[in-house]
Amino acid sequence: MTTEIRHIVFDIGKVLLHYDPSLPYSRIIPDEAERAWFFANVCTHEWNIEQDRGRTWEDAEALLIEKHPEREEQIRAFRKYWYEMVPHAYDGSVAIMEKLIAEGRDVTMLTNFASDTFREAQARFPFLTKTRGVTVSGDIGLIKPDVTIYETHAKSFGLDPASTIFIDDTLINVEGARAAGWHAVHFTDAEKLRSDLATYGIEV
Repeated sequence: MTTEIRHIVFDIGKVLLHYDPSLPYSRIIPDEAERAWFFANVCTHEWNIEQDRGRTWEDAEALLIEKHPEREEQIRAFRKYWYEMVPHAYDGSVAIMEKLIAEGRDVTMLTNFASDTFREAQARFPFLTKTRGVTVSGDIGLIKPDVTIYETHAKSFGLDPASTIFIDDTLINVEGARAAGWHAVHFTDAEKLRSDLATYGIEV
């Protein structure tokens, strides 16, 4: 491939950090069918993504408690036990990112993350402070795959889109990056990432 990649941008959840909301809820709502109903009808993905867009947890909880007052404790548990949803990092992909940084490459992060939980994650996982910078969706009121968030990130960090590669576990976010003129690869595991980067002339 003839493209020269000068900027490498990492997503965080399910690329560098494991994330699974069912981890605390397997204890909070032991019945599997009830738990599935809860995630499909109460603390849904669509509800949670609005915290990534900047809505406060206080407002988010109030909205659901008004509709499901009998579920108040379970609703509040989402933020209360959030730390249990992010139990560990993916050592393989973190090692790749740290090696790229050590080699002097320009590495940043672009993530759909609530502002407060991101700071909590940074405190727990110090590698999240090692890149040149990060765009957090909750800080700017935009979420992937909106093309504007990629454009904002590029502008903030002085990235040339044609020389930028983005790594994300969600295909729609990969497509969003491509729509912004970036190169992008779909993350599944560290070995595939290493191979994908090699096709762009980046050996790690």
